[in-house]
Amino acid sequence: MSSLNIPIYLVLFLISQSITTILALDDHYCCPNTTTYNNITNTSYNSNLNLLLSNLSSASREHLFYNFSIDGTDNFETIYGLFICRGDMLSVNCQDFVTRAVKDIILSCPGSKTAVLWWDDCMLRYSNQSIFPDPNYGSIINNPSTPFVIYNTITITNNEQRRFKQILGKIMDDVTTRAASDDRSIDRKIAIREAKFSVNTTIYALAQCIPHMSSKDCINCLENTIKVLNKCRDVYRGARVQFPNCFMRHEVYHFYNNTKPPALSHNQGHDGNPKKEVLIICAVVAIVILLFLLSIGVFHLLLRRRRMKRNNKTLKEMNVDLSEILTAESLQYDFSTIEAATNFFSMENKIGVGGFGDVYKGELGNGQEIAVKRLSRRSSQGVEEFKNEVVLVAKLQHRNLVRLLGFCLEGEEKILIYEFVSNKSLDYFLFDTKKQAMLDWSVRDKIIRGIVRGLVYLHEDSRPRIIHRDLKASNILLDKDMNPKISDFGMARIFGVDQIEGSTNIIVGTYGYMSPEYAMHGQFSVKSDVFSFGVLLLEIISGKRRNNKEDKFDDLLVHAWKLWKDGRAMELVDPSLIGDSNSMSKIMRCIHIGLLCVQIDLDGRPTTTLISHILSIDSAILSEPNQPASFKDYSTLGNIDQLKSIFIPSSSFEELITEIYPR
Repeated sequence: MSSLNIPIYLVLFLISQSITTILALDDHYCCPNTTTYNNITNTSYNSNLNLLLSNLSSASREHLFYNFSIDGTDNFETIYGLFICRGDMLSVNCQDFVTRAVKDIILSCPGSKTAVLWWDDCMLRYSNQSIFPDPNYGSIINNPSTPFVIYNTITITNNEQRRFKQILGKIMDDVTTRAASDDRSIDRKIAIREAKFSVNTTIYALAQCIPHMSSKDCINCLENTIKVLNKCRDVYRGARVQFPNCFMRHEVYHFYNNTKPPALSHNQGHDGNPKKEVLIICAVVAIVILLFLLSIGVFHLLLRRRRMKRNNKTLKEMNVDLSEILTAESLQYDFSTIEAATNFFSMENKIGVGGFGDVYKGELGNGQEIAVKRLSRRSSQGVEEFKNEVVLVAKLQHRNLVRLLGFCLEGEEKILIYEFVSNKSLDYFLFDTKKQAMLDWSVRDKIIRGIVRGLVYLHEDSRPRIIHRDLKASNILLDKDMNPKISDFGMARIFGVDQIEGSTNIIVGTYGYMSPEYAMHGQFSVKSDVFSFGVLLLEIISGKRRNNKEDKFDDLLVHAWKLWKDGRAMELVDPSLIGDSNSMSKIMRCIHIGLLCVQIDLDGRPTTTLISHILSIDSAILSEPNQPASFKDYSTLGNIDQLKSIFIPSSSFEELITEIYPR
């Protein structure tokens, strides 16, 4: 596990909360089909949504409730959103929920302009309609009105039902009245009650409304939850109902953190006070435990500061911007944790070697599998890659991008920790004649579309815009379901919002995948990645590398172009794909797209957004491709020996193109 970032006593409280939870809840979401958008043609709404969710995620560090809106160019682009966590919840738990929810809500409701996601007494929602139409927050839109309901499966006997119903009805009415009359501060509009049902059983209830709601709206919303609860309270001892604007829950166990004044708790049954001696003993024990936990916390803080000073010194030696990398502090792992996960970097756990260093498979204490990239002390390339990936990839979250879990920086050790992707990389299957058969057209089509989605995110939806600069088959990892994940962002470049292209004097990348304007002049843009994708697409269709001495041709692009011009493009297709007549038109369309991507003229290459559109709509009209860039077009760089020295001044050519199986 990663190094602790919160005091020990806080961790103990979190553990105690998890123990009291009986039901393991999954996400529940609501996304009406009446308000949708096309994330291809309406990218401005998509961008506004990403910006909105980013602001909500940032606000969760300090708030249990937060609402935000993004003004668009017109009424159709404006978007509103909010999140709310139960008012007694710890801020760290709320932040965890929002961080996960901003990712899950888009996946759960793709293309929806109105969406609500609930999870364990928390909610996140957004809409293209104002959630607070009244400037004074006097009224709140209640749509969508479908609630999230879940029941505790513990039943009660028939002879208990009447009394249980009476007690529960009273405390639900009570929490409704108290929550509605609460003040409008951020962390309130909440009420809790408890009442004795029997000697060994207590009923606990909690009600909460969105802050800024009027008392009338809050009461109306909570009364609706009571109507829903009334349908099941004769049978179940616990239930929860979550509307977009209010929430009510009752259980026969203590499920909330009682932070309210004692006057809010109501007990029926036994009277009398505990003995004075018992109170004194409890107080003394509590003080001793508190002092012990505080001492552990102080020791941990001092140890952490010492480690951070040592790490900061290492970062300065690497010329790394401290303000950037330390914002990812929660991603930092202890070296001892990584040693244990990889069995002390044993040879049995080693799964690859590359220019960056060695790659190991590991398993954390919680059972999560990881891929560990350990920076070679001899690799000058790796220092820059380490810096780039930590500050960049940590900000990127997409299902078609490999996920960076964290990093380790202790002494001379510089380590990157990724999610483990079980099915190795694309080239492991694609260029092996025995394994190619595993990639039928349905799998290759899924891989192609997934790569395009990842590139669209990098080029259009990510803030900031990212140019990968080293897209190739070995950098496409495949998960257990053969879904593609773009990896290795050590050579990536960040673009500003309005920036279109950049240039560099140091050419890095992989020969054969680089566009001519980048290889010859150091100019790169989104069209450079498009060129690399075109090469990759033709390799996926043909099952051949761009440059392979075993093939009858010297250059896959030139070979594909000649076949296309002669009307023999079918000869390019991997023989294992031939036979399915239903897929041949799509395969031919992909060859067409690939040739458009590898044209010499970068203005003629389509954008990744257009490629996604073409793949989704069979009727889209494609222009005729022009001559692709061949190896001869790199003639100004001289022969391959000169390329080695130009591309990688301080590292070997072989080191750059080393393939790692698996990641």
